[in-house]
Amino acid sequence: MAFENLTDRLSKALKNLTGSGRIKEEDLQTSLREIRLALLEADVAYPTVKKFVANIREKAKGADILEGLNAPQQVVKIVNDELTALMGEEAVPLNKSEKIPTTIMMAGLQGAGKTTTVAKLAYKLKKEDHARPLLIAADVYRPAAIDQLEVLGQDLDVPVFSQGTDVDPRDIVRAGLAQAAENKNDYVLIDTAGRLQIDDALMQELKDIEQIAHPDEILLTVDAMTGQNATETAQGFADALDLTGVVLTKLDGDTRGGAALSIRDVTGKPIKFVGQGEKKTDLDVFHPDRMASRILGMGDMLTFIEKAQKEVDEKKQAEQLEKMRQNTFDFNDFIDQLHQVQSMGPMEDLIKMIPGMANNPALKNMQIDDKQFAHMEAIISSMTKEERTNPDLINPSRRRRLAAGAGRPVVEVNKMMKQFDQMKKMMNQATKGNFSGMESMMGGAGMDMSAMMGGNGMPNSNFGQKVQNFAMKQAARKMKKLQKKRKKK
Repeated sequence: MAFENLTDRLSKALKNLTGSGRIKEEDLQTSLREIRLALLEADVAYPTVKKFVANIREKAKGADILEGLNAPQQVVKIVNDELTALMGEEAVPLNKSEKIPTTIMMAGLQGAGKTTTVAKLAYKLKKEDHARPLLIAADVYRPAAIDQLEVLGQDLDVPVFSQGTDVDPRDIVRAGLAQAAENKNDYVLIDTAGRLQIDDALMQELKDIEQIAHPDEILLTVDAMTGQNATETAQGFADALDLTGVVLTKLDGDTRGGAALSIRDVTGKPIKFVGQGEKKTDLDVFHPDRMASRILGMGDMLTFIEKAQKEVDEKKQAEQLEKMRQNTFDFNDFIDQLHQVQSMGPMEDLIKMIPGMANNPALKNMQIDDKQFAHMEAIISSMTKEERTNPDLINPSRRRRLAAGAGRPVVEVNKMMKQFDQMKKMMNQATKGNFSGMESMMGGAGMDMSAMMGGNGMPNSNFGQKVQNFAMKQAARKMKKLQKKRKKK
């Protein structure tokens, strides 16, 4: 999970802030020292850490109760606000040309995932904006770079302009832009060459391509896992090119978070996208406020909802929502939900987007084997049509039959039936915006929310519960807004 180590350290850094009213100076100093160490251990640039801690100290000194939050909670709010500000306050959209094509030049060192990111961005533009992009293969140095882009383009049904490895990249870009104008492509994405490190020849070539293409965007692709090196790389490119933004790749493997927290502060360039995974859909708009919430273990329900929306067509979604409201959700719907969840990404990452789950000690090293989904599907496939639509029919003798048919133990069938009942109840509560009802049910299932946050180094259960409730209410409001938008459509 991205930022897992940082989340743990920041949670522990706040454990000294107890009680209510004003904060004791010694407790504040202890917490700030731990926050400083947590950020340095996360490979955040030292000047950024120094500024960050100074801002928190200034705002937290003698913090009074504000808007129903006691002093420790107020410090969490200050840390959350400062994290958001550090990463850029809000998402920054792509620049768009007044007339087609919008030209996007991609730069970066070798190994950062630049070519893959070009393809992912083209797919995103095609799917979400109904765009007709053209990819220009201008990396003539890295072995098989052009072949890689052509294969990716073919997979996405996106045209790729290439002229082989014996043509000057500047000439390739000129010819590619001419073809885009002729074919009226609305986006052009230029995959430029990289190096193992910044050198004069690379920068001169990139400067020449910038002069030829006059791009609306120059996006730098950097590997999040390289920490401060990513920040130094970004600064080097920013000194030579008129960068407009950064794409952080391999964020799913970055447990520290140094690059995400440093780049905006050091270079002044916004992080526009993050890559988390290998699939063509694994490129997301970077939202500083959501990332701050995730770093503090408060979840990210809005991203969770958006991921779900992308994987379900609206008609089917409306039908399932109605069935959940009426409490007629059956095993046909359950298997559809399993498929949708699998398409959204690793289950352990999705669960940690739910407020309160990221700090749950029981989930810390959780790994869900894909075989578990296959076993569930096998059990459901062993059901009759009537059993699927009317789960109440499934008595003990039928459960034994299902276990034999699926080749699984009876205890596994019983466990799945229990999970189905819990999911059915929780979904019914969620569709009504009753998150407190969801919370009580999850507590009844052995997943007490306050214990999740209080048991992982947070100050106390009351504190964890209030932060949890705050996050839940935020999620409920966002869901209501989404539902209103659908009704208007």
